Amino acid sequence: MPDRLKTSLGIWALSGMVTRFVPVGYQPEHGRESTAERVHRAVDGLGDLMDDYEFHYPDELNRDNLDEVRAALGGHGIYCLASGLHLNPRFGKGGLSSPDDSVRDEALRVTLDACELAGELGAHFIIWPGIEGYNYPFQTPYRESWARFIDGVGQAADALDRHGRKLFLEHKNSEPAMKIFMRNIGMTLHVIHKLRAQGATNVQVNMDWQHLIMNGEHLPEYAALLAAEGLLGHQHANSGWGITDDDNMVGATAFMETVELALELRRADYGANGERLGFDLYPYTEDQVAAVRRSVEQWHFIDEVAQRLEGDALRDAQQRKDAVAAYELVYAALGAPSRV
Repeated sequence: MPDRLKTSLGIWALSGMVTRFVPVGYQPEHGRESTAERVHRAVDGLGDLMDDYEFHYPDELNRDNLDEVRAALGGHGIYCLASGLHLNPRFGKGGLSSPDDSVRDEALRVTLDACELAGELGAHFIIWPGIEGYNYPFQTPYRESWARFIDGVGQAADALDRHGRKLFLEHKNSEPAMKIFMRNIGMTLHVIHKLRAQGATNVQVNMDWQHLIMNGEHLPEYAALLAAEGLLGHQHANSGWGITDDDNMVGATAFMETVELALELRRADYGANGERLGFDLYPYTEDQVAAVRRSVEQWHFIDEVAQRLEGDALRDAQQRKDAVAAYELVYAALGAPSRV
């Protein structure tokens, strides 16, 4: 693993912070900014703390504003594009999975356009299928909808593969669809294995930490399992209370889990093949640039703790499943004084 993971930031962290309760947003002055203005603010405030940036297509980045955004990036790169179907009310009842052929055709068109642009930019692509699901029992033809969804994801993977780019799948249990089809790691792996059987080899997982925490999916365990299968593609770093998608600063909660995740990322040599630590934050009422900066700095501390932890002593304690010995090492790495 490199000494410092390269980083990327989802530019939505600098948006107007809209919610269902405050549609104008908690920071409406930023809701009126263009993408290029948000990028300029991020680059000015974060400098080299952030290597590259991520954008939803087409609402945040598209062919019309590409030159303006590139100028604002000031030499920083575009690491990922992400599907933005959930931002279009036309797809409120599903896009790739829609039983309505005209709606699905449009969702496919937008998705494949996004994949083509990502390929031309040398960027990867994230599908977070937040609107692919249902809200009520008896509402959805499950079998047909799942088949349409997997087929659509497969078409995106094929389009990206022609450019030598990867598709990262990001699961979440709920919101905006109350029951998202791809709502846990198991369902994500089901999609990947179905696509593998069809020959797709460029599909991996984007671990959004809060999405896993909401499911009770232990971050370091799943990172280790995905890495063992060659499926650990990307990270969306954040934290939260574990109930809703808070996207709080890294390390604000789930601290020990994040420390152990940092350890497992090191053990997996994550970053050696160009993988990034992406930051997916939504600082509702905080200074946005300061919240991102604080997240990066807290991650650096957490990763330094993991670096001190890695070694034979912890591996020996784990081999014995000795939690007391393991925590003695953890707290020593955190700087706690020895009582011996």
